[in-house]
Amino acid sequence: MPNLIRPVLATSAAVFRDGRVLLARRGRPPSLGLWTLPGGRVEPGETLAQAAAREVMEEVAVACEILGVAGALDIIQRDPDGALSAHFVVVSHAARWVQGEPQEGPEAAEVGWFHPAALPQKTTPGLGEIVAAALVLARATDAPESQ
Repeated sequence: MPNLIRPVLATSAAVFRDGRVLLARRGRPPSLGLWTLPGGRVEPGETLAQAAAREVMEEVAVACEILGVAGALDIIQRDPDGALSAHFVVVSHAARWVQGEPQEGPEAAEVGWFHPAALPQKTTPGLGEIVAAALVLARATDAPESQ
């Protein structure tokens, strides 16, 4: 029987603090070494927002308030022969920093706060567009941290 790859539901959060967004450089596959938003798989019984907040805390030790959905991306990966190796559907949120200083860990090899107009070079596909949409949403909530 062939190995069937099914889409995996995941979530992430663009956490804003003092006008900057929190990014993590992936310490594990998929997307090893790329800068991205903290996030991961949605667990059974969790809402997307609950999963996003949990993943941010687990990955980088930051508590955040989820403000709303900023967008969604399909992350489709193929092996060197072109065969499908992974498919993630990532629903990304805008969020406001609440507390905690970002920490590195097994999934986040490096962490940092970045100006939305000056993101690192090596990022996951679509990151810039999601951060821009999340910033609009964060500003619309009149969050002093995002302006």
